Amino acid sequence: MADISILDLVRVTDATDARAALDNARDLAGHAEGWGYRRFWVAEHHNMPGIASAATSVVLAHIAAGTSTIRIGAGGIMLPNHAPIVVAEQFGTLATLFPGRIDLGLGRAPGTDQLTVRALRRSLTDPDDFPQDVLELQAYFAPVQPGQRVQAVPAAGTRVPLWILGSSTYGAQVAAEFGLPYAFASHFAPDQLMQALAIYRARFKPSAQLARPHAMIGVNIIAADSDDRARRLATTQQMSFANLLRGTRGLSQRPIDDIDTYWSPAEKAQASSMLARSIIGSPATVTAGIAALLAETAADELMIVSDIYDHHDRLRSFQLIAEAATVTRARLVA
Repeated sequence: MADISILDLVRVTDATDARAALDNARDLAGHAEGWGYRRFWVAEHHNMPGIASAATSVVLAHIAAGTSTIRIGAGGIMLPNHAPIVVAEQFGTLATLFPGRIDLGLGRAPGTDQLTVRALRRSLTDPDDFPQDVLELQAYFAPVQPGQRVQAVPAAGTRVPLWILGSSTYGAQVAAEFGLPYAFASHFAPDQLMQALAIYRARFKPSAQLARPHAMIGVNIIAADSDDRARRLATTQQMSFANLLRGTRGLSQRPIDDIDTYWSPAEKAQASSMLARSIIGSPATVTAGIAALLAETAADELMIVSDIYDHHDRLRSFQLIAEAATVTRARLVA
């Protein structure tokens, strides 16, 4: 049975502020630790009022300080936005403060619009530099070599594990070539999932970090005590996707009774395509959905997004998901 992990969006709602979003993320991570989740990741997003994780390493320190065993990481850092040495310094510091618990997922996209990209880094790099940047970053986490004149302090020797993230086959090729674990963003870009997994597994080269392929897939799962309740909770995420398609970046919104009153047929078609891999429903529905997804993909790990407006409903969803995963695990063993 695959491990289960959490990707939290650190959502700011129309009833909370950024501080509440950060504290809710820390609270969720503490619960997730007890429910058996392996990792708790947040992602770098900029210029988005509804997401409070732009200063990703700082957010991770807040979350890690409220937990004791669950792995904490970035899913991910958008490497073209940063000099690799700065990322190494930040995550080397996290690894020093929380040894053995820090992950660093790396993405090639900027994670924002082009105007914000220019504000982030005025001397823009070519995205095709991504593989070289990954190797540079990896070197900063290795022990200092004789004659090495530039060090990322205190990153040297921490060997923070790197992950390659992607929503296309490009990331699969990089992860396979470098012998790194691979996470596919099927929670918002599912079209090339199976092709990317096949490429990654077929081309994987063992490395010092990883002896065999480890494939994680992102999946939206919204669980509640009934299918109807879960479908209503899911309208928050559906509205967020509709807003993205409109170019609107607002706060997380309360669920509504009928999503078709909110989005147009064209928005529905496009958003539904992006959310096609979602599992939404009661514990029985979620259990069946997880089993089917694992049977299809043979994923080593599920990175679960449960984008729900109310914090208590979100806690309940992740608790039910953990229970569903336990049931699935027991059935596979039996």
